[in-house]
Amino acid sequence: MPIAADAQELQGDLARLRHDLHREPEIGLELPRTQEKVLKALDGLPFEITLGKDTTSVTAVLRGGSPGAAGTTGADRPAVLLRADMDGLPVQEKTGVQYTSTIDGAMHACGHDLHTSMLAGAATLLAERRDQLAGDVVLMFQPGEEGFDGASYMIREGVLDAPGRRVDAAYGMHVFSSLEPHGTFCTKPGVMLSSSDGLVVTVLGAGGHGSAPHSAKDPVTAAAEMVTALQVMVTRQFNMFDPVVLSVGVLHAGTKRNVIPETARIEATIRTFSEESRQKMMDAVPRLLKGIAAAHGLDVDVDYQQEYPLTITDEDETHTAENVIAGLFGESRLARWATPLSGSEDFSRVLAEVPGTFIGLSAVPRDADHATSPFNHSPYATFDDGVLADGAALYAELAVSRLATLSAAASPARASAVPAAASAS
Repeated sequence: MPIAADAQELQGDLARLRHDLHREPEIGLELPRTQEKVLKALDGLPFEITLGKDTTSVTAVLRGGSPGAAGTTGADRPAVLLRADMDGLPVQEKTGVQYTSTIDGAMHACGHDLHTSMLAGAATLLAERRDQLAGDVVLMFQPGEEGFDGASYMIREGVLDAPGRRVDAAYGMHVFSSLEPHGTFCTKPGVMLSSSDGLVVTVLGAGGHGSAPHSAKDPVTAAAEMVTALQVMVTRQFNMFDPVVLSVGVLHAGTKRNVIPETARIEATIRTFSEESRQKMMDAVPRLLKGIAAAHGLDVDVDYQQEYPLTITDEDETHTAENVIAGLFGESRLARWATPLSGSEDFSRVLAEVPGTFIGLSAVPRDADHATSPFNHSPYATFDDGVLADGAALYAELAVSRLATLSAAASPARASAVPAAASAS
């Protein structure tokens, strides 16, 4: 049977796994219950499994058994990586679904439970086609995407070289609870997602009585000026066609209305769409904040934290994915974004090391308006199980078809090397 049809046969199992994961979301790098569920889903399949040392990651390698793959050595065998992140968010769920989170203050609000289930489904589909695989497949089940940089841990522990050599291509997928109609796959070559940096500012003043601000050094007024000045700076110093997004999420100071506090704290997220703007922000932000503090006679501590880099997809690998999507589901299911999203991803670290692409998939409920549905990270974000089989099929078909083209491209080189070796002997 074709992969898409076989995947539909797995739909019930994938939905049950997804619901089990959704009921018990875990946050960060340590996801023991999630890891246990993944290992159970892989049990009995012919994967070589390695568990993370510093995280609860799972790396699973499937050795292809096609005649072309069997005739190559470890150094020559093509290899493709498929990635799914597994962690949840510190969000109190308010969706009201029957399989709602049972963990207080935690929710799969970004759909990683769907990613994990789809990749587990792909594991079954690929294992059933092991004899057709012209190389090796690496499954990357990753914890800690939501701000914990789990991808960097797995890269340091060797996930990109798990088959015995560096993988040739890498593919990731992400579901959305709005933006596009149900079942739409989304791609974009080049910059697809912004970089993400964090800003933590502590304004250092001198406390005093609210009735006598002249005898204190008020950090609150300086902090308020900093918040507005940051927004103005973005509009005055950066090109509108190379946008910068700066959003203050934390503004905290004081304990009582008639007490001038010692300090004020600002925390912000910064998103940029080019490395040039990112570097410029790293210089401009501290300069601005220190200048304002000095004007108020205060000190300031500026902690500019580099987080995730730009997610840049390879043009050829994106075209490959588009062709696979069109072949499996038809052109009508494919949308190419004209502009990137201001979300960020640590899959960017994988794409910085090997060619690959990142694919969006709309899991908007069929009866919902994709334009107004709550977006990822909302306590009301709802993702439709109906996309699980299609996601699993796409993961699997990407591996099967890409390994075939990689093997075919390598075959002439191997064939031409045989006479040379024979003459040398």
